[in-house]
Amino acid sequence: MKVVVDIKDSKADFVLELLKSLSFVKVKKISPEKAQLIEEIKSAVSEVNLARQGKVKLKTAQQLLNEL
Repeated sequence: MKVVVDIKDSKADFVLELLKSLSFVKVKKISPEKAQLIEEIKSAVSEVNLARQGKVKLKTAQQLLNEL
């Protein structure tokens, strides 16, 4: 299983060392850009799920083109 954890900068070194000390955990740092991309994808998936449930109405392709 993969888990993304958001840690305060001031505590990151401590938490990383703690995780590295566990033999069953592999630690891999990601860039801030990649972290932002992950958050944006999660947000998009959430919006799609809400649209499928009928809880939010998405714009049509024509509406998007009109904004350009």
